[in-house]
Amino acid sequence: MLPNYSTMYRYFIYLSYNGKNYCGWQVQPNGTSVQGCLEAALSTLLRRETPIVGAGRTDAGVHARLMVAHFDSPEAIADLGQLAYKLNRILPRDIAVDRVVAVRADAHARFDATSRTYKYYVATRKDPFRSDFVYQLPNPLDFDAMNRACPILFEYIDFTSFSKLHTDVKTNNCLIKRADWELEDDVWVFTISADRFLRNMVRAIVGTLIEVGRGKLDAAGLRRVIEAKDRGRAGMSVPGHALFLVDVTYPEELFL
Repeated sequence: MLPNYSTMYRYFIYLSYNGKNYCGWQVQPNGTSVQGCLEAALSTLLRRETPIVGAGRTDAGVHARLMVAHFDSPEAIADLGQLAYKLNRILPRDIAVDRVVAVRADAHARFDATSRTYKYYVATRKDPFRSDFVYQLPNPLDFDAMNRACPILFEYIDFTSFSKLHTDVKTNNCLIKRADWELEDDVWVFTISADRFLRNMVRAIVGTLIEVGRGKLDAAGLRRVIEAKDRGRAGMSVPGHALFLVDVTYPEELFL
């Protein structure tokens, strides 16, 4: 249970992590999570049990260039830079705290986020030095066709077809603000931004767009997939190791 908000000071932690060795962001009964590591480090430094709430729940193996989480303290923390420094001394090498900032007592890392952005990396050439972070496919894809299909996502808000089954969310509605593929050196990068994401949503969208790139699905077919509201109609979920959470945005008035 979180502490009483009325008597607490609230802070946002901005951090990044390599998700390879974790069962995901959220604490799990059998596995090491990023949330669990951060809570343990904070609790050690603040000398009290300190739960945290993240902006989202990245799956096992998924990375974050920028994740945000909030925590409460019954006392104001005078030197937030020193707290970030000490956290980095305690945390494992694959989790890094960028900064800690003071926010309003009612600010919420998850519910107050106005957008989240993910990137997914795909290469059609095998490279042993980036296999941990790029999904390598043996055959070429038609990325022009994949880009032409992306605007179709803007026409819909119900993305049940791209959601993991049996989740506890109240709605499958999301407002996608950006979706496109860009070539960076010889790696194709899919960038997608939305107000919120469903579990497994980005990986399912990428898998479905890959079907477009293989010529197995056209624009009309993509519309049918979305309108079916059936996970079984969409493409496979691509592996998590090539997915990165890269940005989370908030209203300026939350920050002190």
